[in-house]
Amino acid sequence: MTDRERTISRDILFAANRFCRTKKSHFPEFSPEGTENVRRLHESLSSYAVTALADCRDLAARAGVRAVLVKDESSRFGLKAFKGLGSIYAMFRILCRELGLDERTAEPAMLMAPEYRERLEKMVFATTTDGNHGKGVSWAAGVFGCRAKVFMPVGTVPVRAQAIRDAGSAEVTITDMRYDDCVRWTREQAAKEGWLLIQDTSWPDYEEVPLWIMQGYTTLFYEALRQMQAMGYERPTHLFLQAGVGSMAGSIAAAAAEAFPEEPPVIVTAEPREVACFYDSFACGDGCPHEAAGSGETIMAGLNCAIPCTLAWEILKNLAAGGFSCVDEVTCHGMRLLRESAGIVSGESGAVPAGLLDRITACPEYAPLARELKLDRDSVVLLINTEGDTDPENYRRITEIP
Repeated sequence: MTDRERTISRDILFAANRFCRTKKSHFPEFSPEGTENVRRLHESLSSYAVTALADCRDLAARAGVRAVLVKDESSRFGLKAFKGLGSIYAMFRILCRELGLDERTAEPAMLMAPEYRERLEKMVFATTTDGNHGKGVSWAAGVFGCRAKVFMPVGTVPVRAQAIRDAGSAEVTITDMRYDDCVRWTREQAAKEGWLLIQDTSWPDYEEVPLWIMQGYTTLFYEALRQMQAMGYERPTHLFLQAGVGSMAGSIAAAAAEAFPEEPPVIVTAEPREVACFYDSFACGDGCPHEAAGSGETIMAGLNCAIPCTLAWEILKNLAAGGFSCVDEVTCHGMRLLRESAGIVSGESGAVPAGLLDRITACPEYAPLARELKLDRDSVVLLINTEGDTDPENYRRITEIP
């Protein structure tokens, strides 16, 4: 264990990020101006609606902070998750490129005009997913009249695969590979078959599409910002962000830094203990992303990713104060807490920040860490419930619903 890595309890580990420099970092692609076209696209969709921001006063009282605000993405586009925001925007950008349209002026209805229909029907998008990204791709392909092939890692529960089929037009295959191996295989197959790859993680020669996906996620942050300001909260002082490959965490962190360059919030990541690539990378302390060292066993299926997204790493290396790794019981605690105290349905990957925040603020033994993270009675903590009950049976079992 290094001097940057700290045991908080047997359930929680924390690694400080020595490269955090917040105010010196600038990510214009995620600024309000840089994402204006993203919101224009989303708001043009008939299925678009602003998701709720819950002011969770009971959670704030438990944590000893001014406010705990939870952006609830469980109703987004009817997909029970936020991922459709990124999928629809990236697919729109890819289709505009393929059809020779200007994405700054094109509308979704233009892409569905008769002169493009035959070409769209022949286009095949391909991706690997733990679940929610695949639903977003399937739904977006259905919106635009394209085809989609979605590949899932070994151990995927059938209900997640069926949800992808039900969301749109995707053909879904559960493979015998772990997530990161499946990403590599899908990449190779897409190149071989001429499919359009739409993956929500990046590597050195594949960053344009993941950037579009990450920009798509910013809509939820800018919605939340308007909502919290209407509630009387000027800005979030803290962001607790769950990280798989880190695309969502990186995009929200960058948007927050652009929105508040003089007073950026304190940002931390939260990951499963057995597959915590950002925690492991911060703990190594060499400024480079590292593959997670754990077993890969976790109920947090949407966060079960061992290799960081290169784009997200560069953002979080500059903006995150550090990262937590948490045993599964931490997110189970969060699921029960959100349901019982705020009436929020949160799945296994959506609740870990809530469980983590409650654990480190409720117990006096964690007070030094809370002080280090500047959590106090003036803090306004923003959490994102990234998914609803995407595995309904497991959700009922964990939250003890009869």
